[in-house]
Amino acid sequence: MLAAELMRSFEEPITGPWSDAVFSNLAVKVFEYQYKNNPAYAKYSKNRGVTPLNIQSWKDIPPVPTLAFKEFPVISGSSGVAEAVFKTSGTSLGNQQGEHHILSLSLYKASIVGSMKHHFYSEQRPTLLALVRDPIESPSSSLSFMLGEALSSLSMGRGGFYVGQDNRIQYEKLVNGLRKVESDGVSVLFAGTAFAFVHWVDWLDQQGLYFQLPESSQIMETGGFKGRSRVIPRLDLYEALASLHGISVSSIVSEYGMTEMLSQFYEKTVVEAGTGKVRHLGYRPPPWVRSLVLDVDTLAPLPAGKEGVLCHFDLANLGSAMAILTEDVGVVTEGEGIRLVGRLDGAEERGCSLAMNDFHSD
Repeated sequence: MLAAELMRSFEEPITGPWSDAVFSNLAVKVFEYQYKNNPAYAKYSKNRGVTPLNIQSWKDIPPVPTLAFKEFPVISGSSGVAEAVFKTSGTSLGNQQGEHHILSLSLYKASIVGSMKHHFYSEQRPTLLALVRDPIESPSSSLSFMLGEALSSLSMGRGGFYVGQDNRIQYEKLVNGLRKVESDGVSVLFAGTAFAFVHWVDWLDQQGLYFQLPESSQIMETGGFKGRSRVIPRLDLYEALASLHGISVSSIVSEYGMTEMLSQFYEKTVVEAGTGKVRHLGYRPPPWVRSLVLDVDTLAPLPAGKEGVLCHFDLANLGSAMAILTEDVGVVTEGEGIRLVGRLDGAEERGCSLAMNDFHSD
C-alpha cells in the first residue's frame, strides 16, 4: 500500500534531500491516488489540464488553495469518520476557520517523529515543555497534537503543557517545570508560539526571574503573531529568550507549518563569529516536502531568488491534498529551503481565487 511505503520512507534517518527522481516518483503516485479517490480534486485537475495520463513530474501537480479548506472537506480516500479534524485560526474570510480532515493519523505521526528526531532528538532525549494547550483539551489544534506526539514518542512522556483551558499561561507551574530541569541537569526542548513567548518574557521581566537551562537545551518558536496586536521584532524576542534562559541565540529554532500541511519546516539561527551578527539560515523541509514559488497573478513558477506565493508539496498529505497553494510570500533558497517574506495582500481575492475558479467550474 502507498501509505505503508510512505511511512517506511519517513522512518528512515534523514541524511539530506531526496533526489528529484525519488521525490517525483512518490509524488506522482500520491497524485494518482488522490485523483482516483477524490472526485472534486479529479475534476479540478482536469480543469487545469492535468491527469494521471499526462503528468510528468511533481511540479505538474495542481495545487489546492488553502481557501478550499474553508469551503468544503478536502478528503482523498474512504468516506469514513476522520480520526481528527484540525482547524485553522480563522483570521481571514470573516473569521471562518479552515478544516483539515485526517482520515488516519499514522502518516502525520510518522512525519512528526521523523522530522523532530532529526532536528531535536538525534543525540539526546530532552524533556519537552510546551507553551501550548494539552492536545486532550484542544483536539482541533494540529500544533498541540504535534507536540503531544513528540512528548509521548520522543521525550518518553517527560515534560508537559503549560497553557490552561482558559488559554492563559500557567506561569508558576512553568517556573517549577523549568527549575526542575535546571536542577536535574536534563536538557530541555522548550516549545511555544511567538505570541506566547512574548507574554512569558514580559512576565519574567516583571518578576525579575531568569533561568540557566542545562547544556544542549533548545527553544522552538512556532510562529503565531498572525492577527495579534502585540508584535515585537523576531531578533529582539530571540535575544530576550536567550538571555532569560541562559542559552545562546543559536539554540533557538523556528518552526514553520500550517494546519493544511502535515509536515513542518525548521530554521536554525547562527551567530557569526567576530561580528556577532545573527543570521537565519532559511526554513528546511524534511525530504518528503518540496516547494515552488509562483507568480501571484498567474501562478506560473518563478526563477530562484524571486519573491512569490509559496506552494508546498507534502507527501504526508496523502488523505487530503498533497499540493497546497498558500497565502505566504517567500523565496526558495539554496538547498531547497525557503525564506519567508510575509503574507499576501488580498490573498483570497487574487492568488487563491485563480485556483478556486477551477474547483467551481463544470
